[in-house]
Amino acid sequence: MTSLKKNDLVEISITGYTAEGSGIGHWNGMAVFIPLTAVGDTVEARILKVAKTHAFGKMEHILIPSSARIQSDCPQFQKCGGCVFRHIHYAEELRAKEQRVRDAIERIGGFQNILIHPILGAEQPDGYRNKAQIPIGRTPDGELTMGFYANHSHRIIDCAYCQLQPPSFQAAMDAFRTWAALSGDEPYNEATGKGRLRHLYLRQAEATGEEMVCVVVNGNGVHKEDILVRLLRERIPGLKSVMINTNRERTNVVLGKKNRVVWGQDYITDRLCDLDFHISPLSFYQVNRTQAERLYRQAAVYAGLTGHETLLDLYCGTGTIGLSMAAQAKRVIGVEVVPSAVEDAIKNAERNHITNAEFFCMDAAEAAFMLRQRGEYPDVVILDPPRKGCSGELLRTVVQMSPKRIVYVSCDPATLARDLRILADLHYIPQELTPVDMFPRTAHVETVVLLSKGEIDSKKVRVEFSLEDMDMSGFQKGATYEQIKAYVLEHTGLKVSSLYISQIKRKCGLDVGQNYNLSKKEDAKVPKCPPEKEAAIRDALKYFQMI
Repeated sequence: MTSLKKNDLVEISITGYTAEGSGIGHWNGMAVFIPLTAVGDTVEARILKVAKTHAFGKMEHILIPSSARIQSDCPQFQKCGGCVFRHIHYAEELRAKEQRVRDAIERIGGFQNILIHPILGAEQPDGYRNKAQIPIGRTPDGELTMGFYANHSHRIIDCAYCQLQPPSFQAAMDAFRTWAALSGDEPYNEATGKGRLRHLYLRQAEATGEEMVCVVVNGNGVHKEDILVRLLRERIPGLKSVMINTNRERTNVVLGKKNRVVWGQDYITDRLCDLDFHISPLSFYQVNRTQAERLYRQAAVYAGLTGHETLLDLYCGTGTIGLSMAAQAKRVIGVEVVPSAVEDAIKNAERNHITNAEFFCMDAAEAAFMLRQRGEYPDVVILDPPRKGCSGELLRTVVQMSPKRIVYVSCDPATLARDLRILADLHYIPQELTPVDMFPRTAHVETVVLLSKGEIDSKKVRVEFSLEDMDMSGFQKGATYEQIKAYVLEHTGLKVSSLYISQIKRKCGLDVGQNYNLSKKEDAKVPKCPPEKEAAIRDALKYFQMI
């Protein structure tokens, strides 16, 4: 078999997508990841990097185009790190995302035949983003540049208009460019820490049409603020707030902690699930309000509230999910670790005259344990964790509360599948799930799952394990060997053996079983795990919260 080398030109047919949206093809059995390709493409690709069992390539020519391929409508698409699917039609994107969820549930979770509903696609896959963080800089020839960072870098790709944003954001950018030419204020330079203008931060309330413009500066303000306000008011009919955010830190974090109102008020108001929410520069709020409303309504269907239940909303943020269900619940308890988010949640409850909701500022696992110690046992638990998913400790504490139902809202199919496996082993069985496309044209996909307490019903759920090369240590806290293999294969294309996994687990101080994978021959040479596979396995162990 001829080996693949860097700079080789090879012909490859695309058969799938990675979790990041790149096309996957194979050359002599080796997986090759190629961005900007589509399932059904046959392409000529130049190999950029070769690992032991996979490679990364760049598409040079399309030899046979996929029927899913379309002409991109964005001139910056191949440079900007925002969209990954603007070269395929939306129906193909939805199919790919639904398949990604299905693959994770089956390969990582080990589930078969769970009811997976069709993905809830967006009626408007463009113009949905109600927030933009636009970095400001200068080109080598001295021109002002505003746009978005290139993928995996802090190099600004100038972008006059983004298809994912509403037209009012373009109007704000145009007004800002006009003002910047008059102000004399220089863009911030990350290398030197000098310069004033860091980001243009925009927010829109979709339901009300209200707009906020916030300039993030390395200082207390900017010159000629009155001219900036006048230009913005002339071009943005829904403008309600112009603010300055101070961020003097040498950091990648966009916003500082100090805000000052230049004109108008310090918030805008949006309406979500028939409730009003105030949005300030630091408030968390779903980027796609319309799809968030669909997701919340699906979560409410799964919660099955009748007015008599106590609902525990973990990772509640500013309280949007729990508050949207408060009218159907007897009581809502929200838990969030970010103090400002809890303050917003309390204010949101007061603003909407909701009296049956209370919020605690603490870690989710700590709060769940506290409630159990107080003898409070919720009927329904909502889990909406960050991308890393839930800790095993939290899941076990939730199970000890013995809720009737758990509704899990996930932004990452891999950690969702891992956590569903843990919950199923604790006798909370996933009954059905619905993917939701919250971020069209990107690789991200959300999923909402209904779990209920009970033994496994073989007619509804069949769980399969491959026992080859496994020991019982795989069923201890964390992931099984097969789950680790599946995760590594999905995210890197590498196939790793149980022997390699056990070697890395030993290095990390994890139990692998007394006689696991030991050869019967006294002088047997045991192959050593290659560095790239060790890195992939360690990443999986971190992902499954085992290290």
